[in-house]
Amino acid sequence: MHLNHMAWAIPLFLLFIGIEYWVARKKGWKYFTFSNSITNLNVGIAERLLDTFTVGIFYFVYDYLHRHFGLFNIRSSVLLWIALLICTDFIWYWYHRLAHEVNILWGAHVVHHQSEDFNYTVSARITVFQAFARMMFWSVLPVIGFPPAMIISVQLVHGLYPFFIHTRTIGKLGILEYILVTPSHHRVHHASNEKYLDKNYGDVLIIWDKLFGTFVPEEEEPEYGLTKPLNSHSFLWQHFHFLLEIGYAFRRASGWRQKWNVVFGKPDHIDPGIRPVLEERFLFHDNTATATRRLHHYVLWQTAVIIAVLFFFLLLEKQTPVFIQVCVTVLILLTLVNSGAILEQRRWVFYLEYARLLAVFIAVYYCWPYPALLWTAALVQPLILYFKAAIEQRYLRLLYGAPA
Repeated sequence: MHLNHMAWAIPLFLLFIGIEYWVARKKGWKYFTFSNSITNLNVGIAERLLDTFTVGIFYFVYDYLHRHFGLFNIRSSVLLWIALLICTDFIWYWYHRLAHEVNILWGAHVVHHQSEDFNYTVSARITVFQAFARMMFWSVLPVIGFPPAMIISVQLVHGLYPFFIHTRTIGKLGILEYILVTPSHHRVHHASNEKYLDKNYGDVLIIWDKLFGTFVPEEEEPEYGLTKPLNSHSFLWQHFHFLLEIGYAFRRASGWRQKWNVVFGKPDHIDPGIRPVLEERFLFHDNTATATRRLHHYVLWQTAVIIAVLFFFLLLEKQTPVFIQVCVTVLILLTLVNSGAILEQRRWVFYLEYARLLAVFIAVYYCWPYPALLWTAALVQPLILYFKAAIEQRYLRLLYGAPA
């Protein structure tokens, strides 16, 4: 059986989160909040899931550029592996800096900065949009002449290091503070304090920030998150709110110069009054609702089960039929939307539950196409429709602790 051993990164990732949580709890540090941790993990689950389909695309693009536009025919050697790592980190610095300075790139990157916690779960807040944006910048590497296999390999290593700098449990690291991006440096980058804004863009090496004047040492305790907090656990809103703000500002802009600035200008130039307008249109906040223990347990179990599903999906990727891959993808994405909606105590989550059951049934029937399954569904469906109101009310009462 041909297994995808990259899937083992998931339990390893969870192990380090568990260790960090245990250390923080033992020390009495309140570094984790339930809702933030769940939403952070949900974003990471989506990225890992969709990465299954995008890695092949990235390799194809790098291979095409290398074969048709490569300036040099670079061969593997120790020095060239080191050179590629340095080039990758240098390009990351400029991608990362521009992702904070150009609206359309910030729309992809902003998700990474939304959490008001700072711990290992925050490292999961990477979106597929950000992955595509980075690919465009790194596409210069195959043009230089680096082979695609080398590029992908270095990117895997380069992408592993930042996980360990998303923590408050590690202090300053002595001489390493002058060479590497440390947790202290990266805490500054995620801070919303005025003195820390738009600083410390490096990923592995801190020398780029010192060279280009964007370095600031950690002095006062950082406050984390956006300067204007998002105040939403919605999976969809977290991903698309700033892109919607760009679209709204673009429609209101007069003349192509203003429209250009909306898309390629700085995030500060987007009217802050736009977001409340969009929140009024797309979001619903019930300030009187309180989360029950049952609700938290249900969301936690949903997240645990879907992480297990993702692990086996990735591990058995090459043995899984495409149709089942599609069903599992739909199921996971529905669950991620569902979790965020439950945390916001939306009433329409009942319909997402129905959609998830439907996705499971279709996958089961594809694997075992027995007529009895169809007959069972045909008998159960009318009952569900007839008693829909009672079932929905009972479900919402169990979940939220109050009648619909």
